[in-house]
Amino acid sequence: MLTAKFPARHDHLKVISSFVMDAIKDSPFDERQRYAIDLALDEACSNVIDHAYCGDEQGEIKISLDLTEIGLSITIQDYGTPFDPDCVAEPDLTSPLETRSERGLGVYLIHELMDEAAWDFSSPGVNQLTLVKYFTPTQKNEKNDKSH
Repeated sequence: MLTAKFPARHDHLKVISSFVMDAIKDSPFDERQRYAIDLALDEACSNVIDHAYCGDEQGEIKISLDLTEIGLSITIQDYGTPFDPDCVAEPDLTSPLETRSERGLGVYLIHELMDEAAWDFSSPGVNQLTLVKYFTPTQKNEKNDKSH
């Protein structure tokens, strides 16, 4: 497991991306999967900066990576304002682009790009998001079948 802490600032998003992309450079992920991981990570960390820390650039983001034989688990922790993903409205994907909100696609994108996304607020003062990407969709289905 690799772990690193980063300032919760937009100018550190590239550093966070490099940390994760370097860690998976020799993994079986293809370019499309790498792009999905990077985009979901960027969206999740941007949400932490903008919402948990209200953009004041005073917080910290802790990233932990666990690369296994079946895929990657990324745990993102922050110590800001808790976020309830159940309170996020479904995005409007059918209206003309001109009438849609400029924001509000983050949670939707994270769920679409990753195989699993789970928020945990059970530790006081700690917000945690765990993102999982499997090397192949078959592994995702096998894991889901075992959990039922």
